[in-house]
Formats: sequence, structure tokens, C-alpha cells
Amino acid sequence: MKNVIIGAGPAGITAAYQLSKQKNMEIELVEKSDFIGGISATLDFDGNKVDLGPHRFYTKSDRVQDFWENILPLQGKPTIDDIELEHTLPFSNKPDAPDPEKTDDVFLKRPRLTRIYYRKKFFNYPVKLSWDTIKGLGFINMMKIGFTYSWTLIFKKKETNLENFFINRFGRHLYKTFFKDYTEKLWGIKCNEISAEWGAQRVKGISISKILKEILGKVFLRKKFQTKETSLIEFFYYPKFGSGQMYNKMYETALRNNAKISLSTNVEKIKIRDNKVTSIIVNTNGVLQEIEGDNFISSMPIAELIVKIDGNVPEKVKQVADGLMYRNVRLAGFLLKKLKMKNTTGIKTYNDLIPDVWIYIQEKNVLAGRLEIMNNFSPYMVKDNKNQVCITVEYFCSDSDDLWTMPDDVFCRLALSELVQMGFVDEKDFVSQKSFKVEKGYPVYFGTYKDFDLVKEYINSISNLYPIGRNGMHKYNNMDHSTLTALETVDCIVDGSPAKETIWKVNTEQVYHEEK
Repeated sequence: MKNVIIGAGPAGITAAYQLSKQKNMEIELVEKSDFIGGISATLDFDGNKVDLGPHRFYTKSDRVQDFWENILPLQGKPTIDDIELEHTLPFSNKPDAPDPEKTDDVFLKRPRLTRIYYRKKFFNYPVKLSWDTIKGLGFINMMKIGFTYSWTLIFKKKETNLENFFINRFGRHLYKTFFKDYTEKLWGIKCNEISAEWGAQRVKGISISKILKEILGKVFLRKKFQTKETSLIEFFYYPKFGSGQMYNKMYETALRNNAKISLSTNVEKIKIRDNKVTSIIVNTNGVLQEIEGDNFISSMPIAELIVKIDGNVPEKVKQVADGLMYRNVRLAGFLLKKLKMKNTTGIKTYNDLIPDVWIYIQEKNVLAGRLEIMNNFSPYMVKDNKNQVCITVEYFCSDSDDLWTMPDDVFCRLALSELVQMGFVDEKDFVSQKSFKVEKGYPVYFGTYKDFDLVKEYINSISNLYPIGRNGMHKYNNMDHSTLTALETVDCIVDGSPAKETIWKVNTEQVYHEEK
């Protein structure tokens, strides 16, 4: 049985890896870019490793956890004591865990500190009702937050959009302080024009009441690890050499198991007859080839998939697919001698580097949306970790935006100037720079998304076509969800079941998703 896979992101390469372990399965995968891992790839930057928007490895699915561990063992497993862990770099190994100094194939256990940068001050993310928060916002702002949240407890808004969703959980003033500007920067649209479904997937039960319960729980309760809201988890696992290490390992295994994988190969046409895909036409450096198969698994953007279909696609389905929208991500990578920002947290790090992994930039007068410090994801990703800092700055944009189309050097100069303006770096500490682009990084829940079920029903009517992953299903999935859609798809193929309901159900539980 021949299985043709489109796309080598987390979902596509997982499907290839899993199928390659089965008997009597032929696998051929095509990938548009020249690297493995999609938006979770790890790329080279002057001998250092940079992730295209780092994604932490955390899941509530035992199946996904076991799957990942079979590829890269963990440095240590979470226990009840880890809830109270001290943020110290690096973590000490447990007796039965691999030593990262002696092996490359290992998950490191990393402390998670994510903060919001607002008015040139740091605030914990998720927002915590701590003395630092109160001091940073000031008495008047705290009074406004308390009053507007109390008002919300009495007068709930109908959750017809994302703005009302946030206000119901945080009150109007806290929403405007910490959520509104960043969210609108991310999506390029007003919060009151975005579906509340985005909040239901990405915030997952986090609210002021949940934050209070979390604080009280730490003091008075000994809850099991699994009961914690995922947005409040204080550590995560990360491959020694970046998230792309996971997907490159799968790639190498699939190749050893005789899977055929072609990079820099674009799908030109998808041929359909009698509600089945018969073949795809691909283009590799100008050379066209037709690939036939029994099953076709697609993680390419679903809007592009519909356009490529050579068949009688209903006009309404075409219109909905054509109106599906995406946001691109453009990153500026910088190698620096040091950061200007001083570490005042009391958390131990190399060279007193600030310990954040992600920093959400809430400043109104800059275009930057988020900053990542590669040293803190894994000290092994930076060639001279003790004397240099490697960071990426993320910008969110659309195809026609200046941020997306401007030359690399102009884009990097803009990013560096904003870092200097915010006080993160001193220009004299600059070493080198590089621009990275992530096309269609975020499928969005506006445009024609309200009619997406028409596209979904049409895709499901094609018996041997399986959509998987974030873009393949137009779902704002994390890596574990993308992995699980691939595993469920392989189950369907191996069992000979055409039913796709289990694939679409992945990431429908509101308590299941997790944020950075």
C-alpha cells in the first residue's frame, strides 16, 4: 500500500515516521521547503541554532508523551515535587536519566519563565496577583482592575467575539492592559472582530479566579500534577539542539526504513476521480513528476489544497477556502555579546542573563510582538553560551505588509532599533544578524472561517485524503495536537478505517490546549 504525504512539518514527518515502521507500507513524502520541521524547524545561524518560533514540548496525552520519549529520552520526569521547583539553570539529572553532557539525543528539563514587557517593566505571564504586579501597575490601575472585574462578575457579556471573551475572564481594564494590544498586533485585526473560538482554544480556562485558585492551591493543597492548568505549568521539556532535533530524528529513521522524502518539491495539482485522490503532480526544480498512491495525507494549508484539486470542487467550497486567512511570522535573529537588560529576578543563569524563554512585548510604540532567548531554551544551542546571547524577535504580518516584503537588512535594522529603544540591547554589543520567514504560521478564525464546515465536509467526502496538522486542518494546534492528528491518521490507514472523526476531534477539548 502506497502512502503519499504532503508536508514535512511536525504532523507530516510524524506520519512518515510512524508509517515507515509498519509492514507492507510504501511512503513517499514531498516538502515545499528545503528543511524538515515546518514552523517547528531549527535552522543554523552562524554556527548557532535558532528555532522558527520555539514551541515547548508539553502534552496531556500519554500517547504523545510516550511517542516523544521513544525518540528522545527525558532528562527527568515530572513529579509532585516539581510543582514547587526552583528555577535554577541547568537542572540536575536524576539517577536514571541520560546525561546531556554525554549524549546528544535527550530532552532537557527547562524552567519556564515567560513575562510580559509593558511600559518598560516586566510582568509574569500568565498574569499573577503578586506584589510585583501590584507595584508595577500602581494602586490606581489595580483599583480599576478590581472594579472592572467585579463588574464583570455581575454583568456577563455575550461571548460573540474575542474581546467579550477576555473581558468576561479578566475584566475590561486588565484586558486592555495585558491582552488587547498584543492580540491585535498578532492578528492584525480588532479583538471585537475575532471569533471567541480563538480564546476557547488558546486561553483554556485561565481567568482571575483560576489564578487565585492556583495561588491558594500552592499554599494549602497538594494537587496532582495533571490537575494544573497547562498555562500555569512552570517547566517544560526541550530537545538539546532545538525542537527541530525531534523532527530530524524522525526524518533519519523514516529514510532508514526506506521512505522516499523529497525536499524543495511543490505540489502543482491533485487529481481526483470518483471521490478518491488518484495522484499528485509535483515540481522539483522545474522537473514535473506524477506520484500515484492509495492514501494521501496532507498538512499543506487547506486553502492551497482546494486550489490544487483538479476536479469538480463545489463553487461554495472554493469561495470559503479562498477566504480563509493566515498570519505570517518574520523573525530577526541576533547574536550579541550580552543583553543590556539586567537580571533582577534572583534566578541563577549563566553570566546573569535574564532567565526568560519568551517575552511578550506589549509596548504600543513598537511593532515587535515577542522575543525569545535561545540560551534559555537550551544552552547547547548557542556555540559560545557563556560569552554570547542568541535571540529572535518575532513580527506578525500578512503577505502584503511592509514587514513581510522589506529586504532582510532593512528588516533586521528595524528590529535592532526597536530592541535598543526598549532597552533590551546596546548597539555596541551587536555581533551578527539573520532574517527568517515563516509563511502561514497562524491559521486565523475570521474571514470565511465561520463557513469552514463546508470545506471540512468536502475534504471528508474524499475517502483516501487525510488532512492533518495546524495548516492541514486550519486549526491553531500546538505540536502535540499535530503529532496526535498524524498518529490517529496512521491508525485509520493501518486499520483500514475511512472514518476521520477521531482526527478532527483532536484539540476540541477546551482543557486540553496549552499556551506558551
